[in-house]
Amino acid sequence: MVLKIDFDSEETLYTQLCNQIICGIAMDVLHDGDSLPSVRQLADEIGINMHTVNKAYAVLKQEGFLRLDRRRGAVIALDMDKLRTMEEMKNDLALIVARGICKNVGRDEIHSLVDQIYDEFGGQA
Repeated sequence: MVLKIDFDSEETLYTQLCNQIICGIAMDVLHDGDSLPSVRQLADEIGINMHTVNKAYAVLKQEGFLRLDRRRGAVIALDMDKLRTMEEMKNDLALIVARGICKNVGRDEIHSLVDQIYDEFGGQA
């Protein structure tokens, strides 16, 4: 998986890194049990500070996407509780839907957009 950091983005570097790893999991590029590069190795590869990578890994661990293994380092671990995930998604989507409604985006357009995004990640019902 190739990670690309936009140094001109308003989004923090560790957030960009987290989001790309999560997208890699959703797109089936990264799988449960896959090892990620060490903090030092990944920092060197993409040209960012080790502390930034460490923070991204810590956030991903806290959110249930990674576990830290003494021998293998950071490992993809998809053990998140589905109900907690659904509640987080609901909270995130609420503001996005509200913004769309304010701009006259209709229910069918929102549903179509969600379906399109889901399909792009290779989601299966």
